[in-house]
Order: sequence, then C-alpha cells, then structure tokens
Amino acid sequence: MALGTALGTASDAYELRFDAGRICLDLLATATAHPDERFDSLEVLCAWITGTGLVPPGTPLAHADVSWLVGFRELRGRIGQLVHGCLAPEPWPSYDIALARVNDIALAAPPAPRAVRSEDGTLVRRLDHPPECSALLGAIARDAVELLTDPVARAGLRECEGDNCPIVYLDTSRGRRRRWCSSEVCGNRERVARHRRRAALARA
Repeated sequence: MALGTALGTASDAYELRFDAGRICLDLLATATAHPDERFDSLEVLCAWITGTGLVPPGTPLAHADVSWLVGFRELRGRIGQLVHGCLAPEPWPSYDIALARVNDIALAAPPAPRAVRSEDGTLVRRLDHPPECSALLGAIARDAVELLTDPVARAGLRECEGDNCPIVYLDTSRGRRRRWCSSEVCGNRERVARHRRRAALARA
C-alpha cells in the first residue's frame, strides 16, 4: 500500500502510512513526533493492523481492548530505540534494554494464515481464529529482528531529509539515492519550497 488511508470525519482524521518498506518501520511512522499520536483509538490501531497486511482483510478484531494500544506503543518505542541506535554513531544507553525486550516479544508466534477458496474460487488468506495481541506484536518484533540483523537491509536504513520529518525508511532504490520517506509527501514539499526560493530570487 503506497501512502495510506484516512479515517474519521474532516475534523477527526488520521493518516496511516505504509510506505517505509518494513512493517516495523511503518509502526515507527505512527509515533507522536510525526506530528501527532496516531494510535489514539482502537479503531485506528485495528485499521493499521489490517493495512499492514498482518491479518487478512475482514479479520475480526472486535476483541481488541485498551491493552493493545499500550502494547503497540511500547513496542514502537523499543523498536525506535534500536533503529535510531543503528543510525547513531554509538548505541544509546537504553539500547540493550530495548534489544532484550524486542527479543522477548518476538518469541510469540505470529498468526498463521491458511489459503482457502473464496466464493469465486480464488485463493484468499484466512485465520483459523482471531489473532491475539501478543502474536501480532511478535510478528512485528520478529520483522525488526530480521531487519536489524541483516547487514544488507540494515545498510538501507535512512532518515527522511524532509524538514522536521522523523520517519525512518528502507531505501531499496537503485543506487540507494532516495532522500525522502515519500516523494509525494516530503519530496513534494521540498520541490515546492525550492520553487518558491527561485521565484523569490527572481523577484529580487
């Protein structure tokens, strides 16, 4: 999914993005620094879980409760410490604590989908039972472990060069010259700002 989806009314909208290149990095994109807390309701969290592909579309998540919000926010913070620690000259003091916690969370088995026939005969993914929070968190933590222990993938981690954008993404572009989390978002802002600077210089 390229950019995301909006939920709620015009005065109560949430933009969910799925373009960072890994599920664990998409989780970081929901952090408070960009610019508001995305996971401020179960509705938004469940939309994010489905949007990432962690569960097949239509999977019941009515059993989710407030503890899910707490768990996803905690894991997001721990993964953030590890990812930013990899990008820093030296790991942060809390790096080892975050590493141990992510490893513990990754032990939970992720939900295993089955291929079943739909009404038109095509194969679709289905879960035998609604997923538990621990399993979903385990799948994301495992994705983080795989990313951060793969030297090639880890070398592709980039911080967006957009003004005040904290998003970290996986650069898989040719030559690894991608500069922004999204060409349509931060890239477009940079192009508009560049145009305005040129126009101002021309007027001067």
